[in-house]
Amino acid sequence: MPVSRRSAGLAIAAAIALPAVSRAQEGISPGQILIGQTISLQGGKNDYAAAVLAGIQAYFQSANQRGGVHGHTIVLKTLDDDAKPALAQANARQLVTQDKVFLLFGSIEGGPSTAVMTVAVEDQVPFFGPMAGSPGFRRPHQRMVFPVRAEHREEFRALLDYAKKTGATRPAFVRSDSETGVQHLENFKRLCSELGMQPPLDLPFKSDITDEQIAKMAAQIGAANIQVVINHGSSGMYERLIRQARATGVHAMFSAVNSGSSQMAHHLGELARGMVFSQVVPSPWEGKSAITREYQQVFAREKPGQEFSYGSLEGFLTAKALVAALRLPANRLTRESFVAALEASPGLELSDRLRAVYKPGDHTGLTAVDLAIVTNDLKFRH
Repeated sequence: MPVSRRSAGLAIAAAIALPAVSRAQEGISPGQILIGQTISLQGGKNDYAAAVLAGIQAYFQSANQRGGVHGHTIVLKTLDDDAKPALAQANARQLVTQDKVFLLFGSIEGGPSTAVMTVAVEDQVPFFGPMAGSPGFRRPHQRMVFPVRAEHREEFRALLDYAKKTGATRPAFVRSDSETGVQHLENFKRLCSELGMQPPLDLPFKSDITDEQIAKMAAQIGAANIQVVINHGSSGMYERLIRQARATGVHAMFSAVNSGSSQMAHHLGELARGMVFSQVVPSPWEGKSAITREYQQVFAREKPGQEFSYGSLEGFLTAKALVAALRLPANRLTRESFVAALEASPGLELSDRLRAVYKPGDHTGLTAVDLAIVTNDLKFRH
């Protein structure tokens, strides 16, 4: 459900096992733990963000129904950053300084999530579960940042390796015209070199890219005889590019990272057939893994009528990781004890073969990446 920046208070009670609180800690009261989130809902226009938030809500609501410990609940305050880094940073600052949240949680998109990280590092507030693949979350090491999902570098590696095996050697890379986008480009170039592929055609774009500019980008892809195009996010813009390219006879293979893949394929319809997406969670429709079976059961109960998707499964998994992390401190829960307990633990066991690992100097999280192809009947096959 869309949440405006100012109306803001999405309160979700979620029962968690929590050490007794003996002294005041920002974001913690005798009855609750306050978590702050800024996410790119874009006033209800971002289907992927809505799906992520629904998955988060489903897990927290289910945890609450299990009874809780010591009467503590999670209250999630959500603000809409409209996919704008400056607004995401302002939202994060408000959540920390005015709303006094315990930690920051669950942003999406690289630019906004990186802006939230800036606030977390400056104010020494944990930032848990950014659902973006930016390299800056892990390098250089940031003690207050705890990514859960794998980073985009591993997704690029899987997509380029697949493309190489199909005979593609001339890649293009669609990326944001930003510092984060440049970091992704450098990783992409290195991977192309390692795989013996040609240097990529660099296609940067601003958030306000026009249809005319997208048409020029599509023409560049055709003129360079590009064989595979890979993006690093911004599914709405990428969808527009694919439509324009196909309308003008560009035959390159378009592959994409996980962000918004369910929604992108749905919007593209027949144009999505044969597209290959990297995924950082298992298939949300199959029941092959324990986390998917748990998600399907809980999500169907808590969000009846809403479709399964990669976004809601990632939100569900990230919320589960947060609850598991909050349970770790043996004594009083503080920001410092939260960080210390995560770094001292062997990892968060989220499911079979899914362990998020955080060590001093290395907050890896998960590394799992899979590939899924869109079939002729517009379903994802892993």
